[in-house]
Amino acid sequence: MMRLGTQRVNDKGHLEIGGCDVTDLAREFGTPLYVVDEDLVRQNCCRYVRACQHLYPDGQTEIAFAGKAFLTAAICALVESEGLSLDAVSAGEIHTARKAGYPMSKIYFHGNNKAVEDLELALDLNVGRIVVDNLQEIGLLDALTTRRSQSADVLLRLTPGIDPHTHKLIRTGQADTKFGLNIKDGAALEGVRRAIASPLINFRGIHCHVGSQLLDTDAHEQSAAIMVAFMKEVQDETGVAVEELNLGGGLGIRYVESHEPPSIEEFASRIITTVRRQLARRGLMPPKLIQEPGRSITGEAGTTLYTIGTIKEVPIKEAPGSRTFVAVDGGMSDNPRPGLYDAVYTALVANKADAPADWLVTVSGKHCETDTLIKDAVIAKAAPGDLLAVLSTGAYNYSMSSNYNRFPRPAAVLVGGGKAELFVRRESLDDLVANDLIPERLRSRVASGGGVRRHS
Repeated sequence: MMRLGTQRVNDKGHLEIGGCDVTDLAREFGTPLYVVDEDLVRQNCCRYVRACQHLYPDGQTEIAFAGKAFLTAAICALVESEGLSLDAVSAGEIHTARKAGYPMSKIYFHGNNKAVEDLELALDLNVGRIVVDNLQEIGLLDALTTRRSQSADVLLRLTPGIDPHTHKLIRTGQADTKFGLNIKDGAALEGVRRAIASPLINFRGIHCHVGSQLLDTDAHEQSAAIMVAFMKEVQDETGVAVEELNLGGGLGIRYVESHEPPSIEEFASRIITTVRRQLARRGLMPPKLIQEPGRSITGEAGTTLYTIGTIKEVPIKEAPGSRTFVAVDGGMSDNPRPGLYDAVYTALVANKADAPADWLVTVSGKHCETDTLIKDAVIAKAAPGDLLAVLSTGAYNYSMSSNYNRFPRPAAVLVGGGKAELFVRRESLDDLVANDLIPERLRSRVASGGGVRRHS
């Protein structure tokens, strides 16, 4: 069974994370519950920073946490304390960072469809870099900066034309994508020309992102070579040197034991070796090198705890002739990834973590859908009331959670050194209706005892 970060089985046979017995966490904070291993998050941040600084000494490096993976005020504070910048993709993510006291100068503001209001917010707050996605956005930004007599530092997001081997819904670097300016059809170079021509747009560099949950570095190495070649083209065609090269994120994590992603150090080495080789080949000065990991920082640090409820055996045509459903008190509202991406996970019975895992079950949620969390989970024999821990839920679980079926979103706790601290409160039933309004015509009808309106 996988053991990630500070996870271990204690002398009670219970799963322990950050020195905290998860049965105690469930008792104190309830379930479903997101548990985040602070030591592992910090360790991953430190490994990225250290590896890149060591491997790329002839140019500045920067690590920007991809906030879309898991963004709260506490996570902002945590990664900022480790020296990371932040990749934000919405006004909401920027506002979260701002409320956390995050330096606006360390924010990279992404997005394929930024509204005028989004760009004005970025200018109002003087975010560090606006990552421009398309030619229309360059025009919007040119008009805004001119009207405000305010400059903006930008990177241009480019499409390198790489089709990585990952789920079709999390590929972003291929030609057929909504993201970025295509290099091959000339849109990228035209974008550079327009940015340079704008008096108050400061063209700083280029950005790309090829996809997520990648378990090798092939796509990253190919895109790095293409991006450096484009740097040379920009310099030759415009006389302007590209100062910053942002290669995005995408390194995968272990969801099941068969997943074997490169280590952070291996990943950094392969990417930086490619960049250095390509720069030397083209006689270019080293730009500032930026990477934007998200999942590989928080993913394995997250565990979701559920309470097991109904256990049901049903007949099926295939061998062995039956299927056992183990239902938990959450599901697609706190983890939509299995339904969206056929994502796979590892689970264990947390209060029986030392028991043999030899029971094949399907873990299901309690929503009004098929709502399968894990189709084929091999766990210890469990009973209603036992605690199920699903591993590697620290990325794209909380951040993609919803109130489907009017489920309140779970709480989240940060664990380390034997202490647990709440950093996201559990939503209440009243929170679910806090923004609901009843138009007066409906309210008055209900108050007067009006019946159902009949349609003619």
